[in-house]
Amino acid sequence: MDKSYQPKAIEQRIYEHWEAQDYFAPSGDGKPYCIVIPPPNVTGTLHMGHAFQNTIMDALTRYHRMKGERALWQPGMDHAGIATQMVVERLLNAEGKSKRDLGREKFVERVWSWKEESGGQIARQTRRLGASVDWSRDRFTMDDGLSEAVRRVFVQLHDEGLIYRGKRLVNWDPVLHTALSDLEVLSADEDGHLWNFRYPLASGDGYLVVATTRPETMLGDSAVAVHPKDERYKHLVGQEIILPIVGRRIPIIADDYVDPEFGSGCVKITPAHDFNDYDIGKRHNLPMHNVFTDDAAINEAAPEAYCGMDRFDARKAIVAEFKRLGLLDKIEDYTVKIPRGDRSNAVIEPYLTDQWYVKIEPLAKPAIEAVESGRIRFVPENWSKTYYDWMYNIQDWCISRQLWWGHRIPAWYDDDGNIYVGHNEAEVREKNQLGDVALRQDDDVLDTWFSSALWPFSTMGWPEKTEALKEFYPGNVLVTGFDIIFFWVARMIMFGLKFMDDVPFHEVYIHGLIRDQDGQKMSKTKGNVLDPIDLIDGIDLESLVEKRTSGMMQQHLIPKIEKATRKHFPEGIDQYGTDALRLTFAALATTGRDIRFDLGRIEGYKNFCNKLWNAARYVLMNTETLDDGDAEFSSADRWIRARLDQTTAELHQHFANYRLDLAVQSIYEFTWHEFCDWYLELSKPILQSDDVSAAMQRGTRRTLIEVLESTLRLLHPLMPFVTEEIWQSVAPRAGIDGETIMLRSYPEVSGSSDDGAIADIEWVQQFILGIRQIRGEMDISPGKPLPVILQDASIADRQRVQDQAMLLRRVGRVESITLLPDGEQPPAAATALLGDLRLLVPMKGLIDIDAERSRLTKQLDKVKTELQRSNAKLDNDKFVNNAPPEVVTQERERVAEFERTIAQLHEQLEQLNELE
Repeated sequence: MDKSYQPKAIEQRIYEHWEAQDYFAPSGDGKPYCIVIPPPNVTGTLHMGHAFQNTIMDALTRYHRMKGERALWQPGMDHAGIATQMVVERLLNAEGKSKRDLGREKFVERVWSWKEESGGQIARQTRRLGASVDWSRDRFTMDDGLSEAVRRVFVQLHDEGLIYRGKRLVNWDPVLHTALSDLEVLSADEDGHLWNFRYPLASGDGYLVVATTRPETMLGDSAVAVHPKDERYKHLVGQEIILPIVGRRIPIIADDYVDPEFGSGCVKITPAHDFNDYDIGKRHNLPMHNVFTDDAAINEAAPEAYCGMDRFDARKAIVAEFKRLGLLDKIEDYTVKIPRGDRSNAVIEPYLTDQWYVKIEPLAKPAIEAVESGRIRFVPENWSKTYYDWMYNIQDWCISRQLWWGHRIPAWYDDDGNIYVGHNEAEVREKNQLGDVALRQDDDVLDTWFSSALWPFSTMGWPEKTEALKEFYPGNVLVTGFDIIFFWVARMIMFGLKFMDDVPFHEVYIHGLIRDQDGQKMSKTKGNVLDPIDLIDGIDLESLVEKRTSGMMQQHLIPKIEKATRKHFPEGIDQYGTDALRLTFAALATTGRDIRFDLGRIEGYKNFCNKLWNAARYVLMNTETLDDGDAEFSSADRWIRARLDQTTAELHQHFANYRLDLAVQSIYEFTWHEFCDWYLELSKPILQSDDVSAAMQRGTRRTLIEVLESTLRLLHPLMPFVTEEIWQSVAPRAGIDGETIMLRSYPEVSGSSDDGAIADIEWVQQFILGIRQIRGEMDISPGKPLPVILQDASIADRQRVQDQAMLLRRVGRVESITLLPDGEQPPAAATALLGDLRLLVPMKGLIDIDAERSRLTKQLDKVKTELQRSNAKLDNDKFVNNAPPEVVTQERERVAEFERTIAQLHEQLEQLNELE
């Protein structure tokens, strides 16, 4: 092994070997285990959220693969309809072209060409993260097979009456010219106004005041509504208004929707441009006056003076006209909830248009029951409430999008407007005996989430009855963020139950979203965004700035991004390697909603990789003479083996519970603190002493190599590269045949315990730590051997001193250990406590008396404070009477311990006085 760990030198080489040897494919004859990857959008690069999620999925896949299961991690990418079309349209715009210049066919060809480039980048990044996906099964939602599955589902649902076409109000994006689902609309409070208009009564007997935040929609008003019990207006119900500017007569209606306490208690009703008004319009059979084009400009249904105006220009003109007519009652400042498209950021317009819908309630009921019955379990369980909240209030799903990129809807129209649905035009003609009747395919494509909802079974070859489906459907677990429970999780459950008659997975592990170290969302403009590949490879500041600003369409943001980047990363980003990044992600995989990523943590895990590397070099250097002779195991050997067994049990439990954070905590504690910090040090006296038998030295060498090899296997799912590299050197030394660590079995719990060895070494550790504490407090050189006197040593203490003398002397740098005879006064000494045993280091000539007095006094004050706190609890009748008995007993024991410690500290202070 090289002297130092260099991740860049090993990671790509190791991954290429794994992939070339087909190690990621399901193998063996164990039970199947399957995770389908949430397909990343083909629109760019993997971000920190992807890297975090991939770490979790890969750790689970590698763990189950090492358990002997036929593990499949199904890879793939999503075509991401709106997002992808936007990217390619921007590229065309930069060339001075538009999609219309190319036409639909050429534009789609351009998108496919771009997909090959972008998709390849995502695949490369996925490999850099160490993802053990089965690349031979890689899928794309626009693949021929998956496209056939989409058509099959659409046709079947349509034939069953679960897909229909209807003219309804939708969320319309006037920039992208497409309908959006509610989930694709982001609403936020913005400063606006409330305009109060006077609508004259047709009778000439006055006017009603109506308030609106969108004056331009008044051109499409169909009524004015009041509450049926509002005494102010009861007498007017049934009369008419003369709609200003337009001149149309509209009725005054009564509806319970109206809040009589809001404004004047009168509400203008615009059924074609407001969702609530749409429902009122249907109840009262009101006409639908659509006054917008698909660009959100005013159409020809409005008075000629406003035709062609942008909606916001029309707003200003209409307000000015109301003022000129003397019909503007007042304008108030008002906070308005503005809906914007999550891709275009355009203000969304409720728009009346023909769209395709899925009748969702019949599909939702079985999906709700699947979770309620326990066939699907959310982890953490509290996310099931979020699922239920949405599913119980679910609305029909608008699945058509006015785009060119995506799965084109398999529906055809004749010249009379009749609709025919089928897998292709030939089938439609044959099925409906249409002969040479002219047909035109629907221009719309399906919502991206429609094809994504089929992902767990379409990727396995459905609608064919494949071996993959038979073996790997349903999958074991879906790993995803809480932000797409509605978009994706619920829809996969609905479609899986409908078309496979089974749930798509048994567990849904919901993880939090990655934020920066201050809990802020990562973004370019804030300068806090991180690219996982930059963390792996490192990047200097100037390259980082150039990377974040080059090719930006929004040129005005470049200075802001550059300034923020320089502020957050003044020295660029260090190289940490994939394993350090993965270990950081795993350690952050708590049950929380937000996950704070701190560069300080990844630095710590980089140090962990180096620590493991150096430990392996020590083990290999000290096991070169390992042979198969008889072995005798020291208490330190037995202790580390027992702790390995306990750690193994903990890791199995944490993986089963999806607590990778606790798994990291357990294996980190064992590897760094117990194996590296303690066991390697405890092995040195045995291996370096001439007084130790060959059998015991052989036992220690065997323990070193075997425990290291098992530790590498425990760590492998979390940090695959460094463990593979080290294992390749360790395995032959341990007498293990095998091509790769990833196909070795995960360590199992032996079931045997060695409580005696654990107790002995924990005693040794406390002894040595006590001596080190005295060295530190007394500022005594670490290399100076110290005499130690034992006071109040029990029989067990004396036996342990005898048994562990070599470890205590060599590791603790102890010159001599003597027992203080009972009743004899100890010399003035620095003291450390080990239970009732007192470790005394005579102070004469060793210490600064004033500094020691200060230390003991501070310790005394601290213990007195703790004693007062415990006594206050015991003096409180509520605590004594209401707390569990064991808690009260524990508090009394604490008081006794504090009193003993205080007495001992007073003794030590008296001894100091004797030295002066």
